Amino acid sequence: MKDFNNISTVYFLGIGGIGMSALARYFNAKGVKVVGYDKTSSALTDTLIEEGIAIHFEDSVAQLIPNAEMVIYTPAIPKDNVQMNWYLDNGFTLYKRSQILGLISQNHFCIAVAGSHGKTTVSSMIAHILNEAGGCTAFLGGIASNYNSNYINTSDKYMVVEADEFDRSFLTLSPNIAVITSIDTDHLEVYGSLENIEQEFIHFTDKILDEGSLILNEHYKHIEGKVKEGIKILNYGHAQQNDYNLASYKAIEGEFYFTVLTKENEEIQFMANFGGIHNLENATAAIAVCKEIGIANELIQKAVASFKGIKRRFEKHVDNSNCIYIDDYAHHPEEIKALIHSVKFLYPNKQILAVFQPHLFSRTKDLQLEFAEELSKADELILLPIYPARELPMEGVSSDLILQLVTLEKKAIVEKDKLLATIKEGAKGRVILTIGAGDIDRFVNPLIHLFNE
Repeated sequence: MKDFNNISTVYFLGIGGIGMSALARYFNAKGVKVVGYDKTSSALTDTLIEEGIAIHFEDSVAQLIPNAEMVIYTPAIPKDNVQMNWYLDNGFTLYKRSQILGLISQNHFCIAVAGSHGKTTVSSMIAHILNEAGGCTAFLGGIASNYNSNYINTSDKYMVVEADEFDRSFLTLSPNIAVITSIDTDHLEVYGSLENIEQEFIHFTDKILDEGSLILNEHYKHIEGKVKEGIKILNYGHAQQNDYNLASYKAIEGEFYFTVLTKENEEIQFMANFGGIHNLENATAAIAVCKEIGIANELIQKAVASFKGIKRRFEKHVDNSNCIYIDDYAHHPEEIKALIHSVKFLYPNKQILAVFQPHLFSRTKDLQLEFAEELSKADELILLPIYPARELPMEGVSSDLILQLVTLEKKAIVEKDKLLATIKEGAKGRVILTIGAGDIDRFVNPLIHLFNE
């Protein structure tokens, strides 16, 4: 492999993905010429173009860079992609995003955050605290609102990486500190079973450098005996015996006040204005990491208070006399469970209209019962057709699988072109949630406009 510290041109296949775009920003910041392809334009690709990165949207040999010194691809690129096959046929070595990220991380004190849920918030919060305390490099799986970016580059002292379990990408990393927020049933098309998923998370802990640390959610203490010797394990969560315990919390006028009790019996008070009770547990993980590397309490408190959250993670857009409107990336039943629970905690007297776009045919098929159970906790449900992402349609798999299992009286599948009109009819006085990892985010601005009329 070429020394990527001395290359002049990088070509990205699937540059618009959240992980790929952060890597593209890294190379662009180093003065490397970055060119990329994606199948569709988005707000993210628009921003990359504004930052000086050349992007095209046609899968054509005429558009690629024939003399690229490095070609990086996402596993989401289909095997029949014309450009990818041209590079392969012409003797190029193609690298996964995760391979390059793993190599970059070797030159830093690396903090890697893994988990089926919560990893974006935890990694972004750690990055924000470190940035406020002196700086860091961070590759994030979401757009951090404080920076309007998924890439931070203010110091080389620490590197924060969101460690993605999809396609076993996180096994390329060699962290000094690893975090595991959750291990849940997802990506069954890759792993086949929850047991296999758990086993890969254990393999991930094998990658922790000797004398490194594992910050582990209390729900997964049962894997501790399978972690290699010499790794310092610290638990976090709600139980008193944890090394970092979310001891208490309350909500006052949309802000959270919470207390973390440390293993040294320190009681540290925090204020946060990001949404969701589940994010208080995520904050506890981030606080644990920063305490372990020696960041002062006052700096952590100040940074937690100024953290604005992640785009599309419990992102409140409207709060007026008409309604409250929150958009969230939740695409797994456990994430929907946490979202609706938090909404009910903050707004106990309001009805909830949930608008959900299922993501992937395989996930819908595998988790239809769980989706139906959690969505039934809303008061009314609108389902959009499944967003296929990298998949081809599956016979007999549609949003109707979920609809038939939902126990609500008020439920319907609505096509995208009728969504705004349908929501407008039932929005008054409610909390409106748009939920999903597909292109449902395209409705955010039109809905903001609608609700502010």
